[in-house]
Amino acid sequence: MARSTPTILHLLVAALCILSSATTFSSASSDVDGFIGCLSASIPPSRIKTPASTNYSSQLMSAVHNLRYVLPGIARPLVIVAAGEPAHAQATVLCGRRNSVRVRTRSGGHDYEGISYASIHPNEHFAVLDLGELRSINIDASRAEAWVGVGATLGELYYAAGAANKTFGFPAGNCPTVGVGGHLSGGGFGALSRKYGLSVDNVIDAVVVDVEGRLLNRSTMGKDLFWAIRGSGGESFGVVLSWKVRLVPVPETVTVFSIRRLRNQSAVELITKWQEISPALPRDLYLRVLVQNQQVNFVSLFLGRCGQLVDTMRARFPDLGMTEGDCQEMSWVKSTVFFFYNTANLPAEVLLNRTGANYFLKVKSDNVQEPMPRQAWESLWDKWLEKPEAALVMLDPYGGVMRTISPSATPFPHRNDLYQLQFFSFWFENGTETLEKRLSWVRGVYEDLAPYMPKNPRSVYVNYRDLDIGINELEGNVTSYAKARVWGEKYFKGNFKRLAAVKSKVDPDDFFRNEQSIPPLPAAKW
Repeated sequence: MARSTPTILHLLVAALCILSSATTFSSASSDVDGFIGCLSASIPPSRIKTPASTNYSSQLMSAVHNLRYVLPGIARPLVIVAAGEPAHAQATVLCGRRNSVRVRTRSGGHDYEGISYASIHPNEHFAVLDLGELRSINIDASRAEAWVGVGATLGELYYAAGAANKTFGFPAGNCPTVGVGGHLSGGGFGALSRKYGLSVDNVIDAVVVDVEGRLLNRSTMGKDLFWAIRGSGGESFGVVLSWKVRLVPVPETVTVFSIRRLRNQSAVELITKWQEISPALPRDLYLRVLVQNQQVNFVSLFLGRCGQLVDTMRARFPDLGMTEGDCQEMSWVKSTVFFFYNTANLPAEVLLNRTGANYFLKVKSDNVQEPMPRQAWESLWDKWLEKPEAALVMLDPYGGVMRTISPSATPFPHRNDLYQLQFFSFWFENGTETLEKRLSWVRGVYEDLAPYMPKNPRSVYVNYRDLDIGINELEGNVTSYAKARVWGEKYFKGNFKRLAAVKSKVDPDDFFRNEQSIPPLPAAKW
């Protein structure tokens, strides 16, 4: 693939996305004309897009990043509602319920499995509520807090925080084109999480449209729903319109580095040691690993100056050989540019670019609890990483403050694991042969690593959604809890049952449902 290194990392580090989709719903029972008529009573016609609308395709494709989910055989929305205000979201939910039209919500960022705008069930009838225009960011600098519309991107939030105060930051993902709405709904992990926890650990309030069309905030939704929306993966309980977040303090000057090592430069030994070293580093230091094109890239953010970072690395990870010459000092906002573009020689304004790359994509991931032995990495490299279709391998350390928070504090249960391991395969060539080769690579690696991964269940971060691990089935007209446990406990472990209990209280008829939505907990399970 003839791409420059910055462009590859621009695409590959786009590792965080979210939002959900739908379970099979009988098309015969939905009244699409009635739905559109109902919408038209409350929403300007220009905001209601059908396949007959001239701008339907452009609206649909405006937030499509995985081209696998616009191929033939994938169901598209019968209607797209481009919400311009909260009332439009309320009307969409109410009209959908009244006319038996399922509503899928997207905020406009990424979506690994395309389920915020498409369905793997060819006969699915559904509408998309597009919240991309709800992107206002209102910062209260005196309180270091911000209300953020779900249609904003992480890059827009980072830029706004830095513009308000050079010492404001926010813990979230390393890809600026990810949508705030989906990212926070899944938990939200990134370079500041070892210091300040997940994004949702810093959520103060939220505005949600529930199944009755009511606007609720933290005090009116109750503690159970507020708990559930902060990490359940989005769209199972209602429509989040905005998040109130706590901004966190960062130094005016931080330090980054990017150190590359080839396989014959002890790359395997360094990765093997990294597994234990990186999660145990000081909370101010985040050190990730990217494996691509026969080389390993160690990329770091340190909340301090170069000299202190050099001392820490020499003491804790001397084998990497980090020196002062590797340091780049900059503002925290510029560091978010560096992490995505692999260069700091771009203005902070690039964070405002909402246009992400479009490619064909398949991702599989694990949350790793025990270091993989050196021979496992050698085997992985020999068997898989030297193939031309090899994907990017990303290792992101947990640890730090994440370990001090209970795994049941939010739906995200992986706080005591060592790190995330992600296989991020993207390609630009359309065609069955290429598709099968890429999918075979990702799935083959995943199967080969099974002996080294947690069992009962093997776990996955819900923002790295993966339909391979299971999809919902119906029992009667609600999602089967027993069937959903197959995938649900991989994402949420013991928190899955509590999520289902919340679902049974706030949406017992299962209106908000999709291929991997939370099912209602059957009465017999209480």
